Amino acid sequence: MATKKSGIDQDLVRDLATILNETDLTEIEIEQDDLRIRVSRSRESSVTYYAPPSQQAAPAPAPTAAPAASGVATPAANDLSNAVTAPMVGTAYLAPSPDARPFVEIGQAVSEGEPLLIIEAMKTMNQIPAPRSGKVTAILVEDAQPVEFGEPLLVIE
Repeated sequence: MATKKSGIDQDLVRDLATILNETDLTEIEIEQDDLRIRVSRSRESSVTYYAPPSQQAAPAPAPTAAPAASGVATPAANDLSNAVTAPMVGTAYLAPSPDARPFVEIGQAVSEGEPLLIIEAMKTMNQIPAPRSGKVTAILVEDAQPVEFGEPLLVIE
């Protein structure tokens, strides 16, 4: 009697990890039928498996946050009403280049349309402008941090 192999195809996960390393991407996700596999790396590699959706499916767990770097504020959840959110999935950069000063800092006044940060998506650098004028009261992401669509990036009061 033949036994049915259960679980995740480990060769597929290894292939995805190889693609990450070869292309210098930080995250890759595939979906086949009712299985979705996401492989990402930051300080250490991680693999996230998603179960097929059900009628009462719970949302996917939020990624664990890395310890906040100096200058990055994490306000309480109710302080996010004025948050500027990510318009796309990608990698957030707080400065135009690694050795440059950040676009904005906590306490800085910004004008509508002024660049706040860059999100790299598919090797394209996308400047994210301030949607309104105000004062930056919190920066919720770290430099070179992967971000999801709709994720709060910073708060402008």
